[in-house]
Amino acid sequence: MKIVVIGATGRVGQRLVNALLNQNHTVVGTSRKAELLVDSPNFSQINLDILNSVKEIEEMIPDDTEAIYFVSGSRGKNLLQVDLHGAVKTMQAAEKLKVKRYIMLSSVFALQPNRWNESFLQPLTDYNIAKHYADQWLLSTALNYTILQPGTLEEKKGSGMIKVNVENPGGNAIENVVTTLVEVLENQAAFKKVITMHDGETPIKEAISKLEF
Repeated sequence: MKIVVIGATGRVGQRLVNALLNQNHTVVGTSRKAELLVDSPNFSQINLDILNSVKEIEEMIPDDTEAIYFVSGSRGKNLLQVDLHGAVKTMQAAEKLKVKRYIMLSSVFALQPNRWNESFLQPLTDYNIAKHYADQWLLSTALNYTILQPGTLEEKKGSGMIKVNVENPGGNAIENVVTTLVEVLENQAAFKKVITMHDGETPIKEAISKLEF
């Protein structure tokens, strides 16, 4: 499958690119740097700026793209233009290009404002507002979406075990999040789903496959 990864230079994006390449996908990463992020015959990159117009974004995405991952983030520096408006513009471009799959990396409980005062979420209100409306927009599109909402991302070894549709926020090894992002790509149980998650005790493939159709 030919896949565009928007946010390929980030903590999640870099690992995601490599994981998709390991699954024999053709990957196009977005980067403003001239040097290639990955040395692979199945990898190329484009200088796609999500601050540009929808038309400019659409023109940068290859016509034969089959899936888009949005794992970009402003890290709080430009929430509205990146995490909200930038994401929405890529969705609009994806619809125009008739891209088959669109997978959004969001934040736990972003669609549940009543929970934003809990635990570590309280200081992240502005971030959650941006993710909330980006997620809401995706839900209203005709795209075959998956929205993955992990809690805190942690730099530790992944166990390959998670819990989904969680009731309380928890930590997530970045490796587990990346493996889950790869799993939801073609697993029909994840289509048109919003999935909250944290590290757990169920193998990732099993956890996703058990989601209700």
